[in-house]
Amino acid sequence: MTPPPNAPADCAAKRKITRRERFLAEMEQVVPWVALLGALAPHYFPGAEGRRGRPPVGLERMLRMYFVQQWYGLADEATEEALYDSRSLCGFVGIDLERESVPDATTLLKFRRLLEDQGLTETIFETVNDGLRERGLLLNKGTLADATILAAPSSTKNKDKARDPEMHQTRKGNQWYFGMKAHIGADADSGLVHTVIGTAANVADVTQIEHLLHGEEEAVFLDAGYIGADKREAVKERKVDWHIAMKRGKIKTMVEGPLKELTVRAERLKAQIRSRVEHPFHVVKDLFGHRKVRYKGLAKNVAHLHTLFALANLVRVKQALLA
Repeated sequence: MTPPPNAPADCAAKRKITRRERFLAEMEQVVPWVALLGALAPHYFPGAEGRRGRPPVGLERMLRMYFVQQWYGLADEATEEALYDSRSLCGFVGIDLERESVPDATTLLKFRRLLEDQGLTETIFETVNDGLRERGLLLNKGTLADATILAAPSSTKNKDKARDPEMHQTRKGNQWYFGMKAHIGADADSGLVHTVIGTAANVADVTQIEHLLHGEEEAVFLDAGYIGADKREAVKERKVDWHIAMKRGKIKTMVEGPLKELTVRAERLKAQIRSRVEHPFHVVKDLFGHRKVRYKGLAKNVAHLHTLFALANLVRVKQALLA
């Protein structure tokens, strides 16, 4: 916030540091910029140095602008306007508004499509996780798996007079949802996400279990939606300790006594470990505001999820990285 013209000379020095400025300063330090730029550079306008015409916007500037869009849940046009409105965002992206303009929404759209078409959001996800593994923050001893529903527009009042054919409806409890599911595999020790998969909302969680395991885990913790996962053909030969929650109805039907008490206690212990898998969903849905799909089709939304969960991993361990 810029002080008024008649403010005292020391007003600027006493200006409060906003939460946005603090967050951006933290992300400046924890995001592995060098590794990300090195991984993306070969795919970003290769050979542009020898071409005629206007050179492309710098890769680092576009990547920073793209991350700002994810952190604050902004559309392409809203991201452009936010940079014009916020000095802290401009400083983070590296733009001096007195000398240069902000890359427009069309430029950001082209950059996003480049990431999607070439599978580079998965490269971002793996590059971030590789850095976390090197620091000992992402281990391979155990896996937590879970899924969450992301709503999609169910209205047919659009150009095609139809809903997205790749989305589907499903029932959860007594309520119906239309959209997709984000399935994740997370580290049992830290809760950091190591695998991301997207499906239509009607796909059962248990059918994706073989895709959510990296193959080196010694234990797997799952909720009751994954009952029978240990008997599936693709994973039944693996030497893994399966910890799958019992259905509540089955526990309620047990006879009162020591056996039920021990069962309840064991289920609580499993739930305490399993609860870590909910934290990445909290970051993506509540902090980043991603509760609904942003694009049409599964491929674009899954690509988007890779970026979101990569950034969510950094947010979750930023204190350790800063220390």
